[in-house]
Amino acid sequence: MKKTDQLVFVIDDDPSMRTAIKELIEAVGLSCQTFGSGQELLEAKLPDVPSCLVLDVRLPGLSGLNLQRELTERGIKIPIIFITGHGDIPMSVQAMKAGALEFLTKPFRDQDLLDAIEQATERDRAARRQRSETGELVHRSEALTPREREVMNLVVAGLLNKQIASELRISEKTVNVHRSQVMQKMQADSLAELVRMAEKLQLSTPGTQSH
Repeated sequence: MKKTDQLVFVIDDDPSMRTAIKELIEAVGLSCQTFGSGQELLEAKLPDVPSCLVLDVRLPGLSGLNLQRELTERGIKIPIIFITGHGDIPMSVQAMKAGALEFLTKPFRDQDLLDAIEQATERDRAARRQRSETGELVHRSEALTPREREVMNLVVAGLLNKQIASELRISEKTVNVHRSQVMQKMQADSLAELVRMAEKLQLSTPGTQSH
């Protein structure tokens, strides 16, 4: 994936710091969008591309930590790299516990920030890929009939066809038909692949399913 297919957001209330970080990021071929406050970011339409957020902890109005909380509550999943000139251990721990990827104290080394950005955007790219794959599996599973879903749950739990037939009080032949339909609808080439799909869908105990 080209570097232009990802985006780094920077929030800092210091215009000179915003400019310096933006120039650093763009110098390595990355796209960058800056904001002077957390509220500006929340009001902006964010492109749907792999991204990360370089966020100053101390901001006027909505603080960096409060913005982190707000993004989480809104379901906006974006890796955060905190930067601060007033860092302390409790603040760092709080930010990291809430899911921040990195916490850099000003003045930080340019390379440390670039390394953190690379790690953060790669994490976001992987998370997006996983969400896309899971979404596709959910879509496939929704095509299953209730009976096919029951059969799938029991198949991935390790039961043999005759055990499934006994459990559901249907013939083994009917189990075979349902099992074939499950494999076809889920586009699974093997039992092992079906089990992996079920794990991604978080199929729990036989007869239940949770997304």
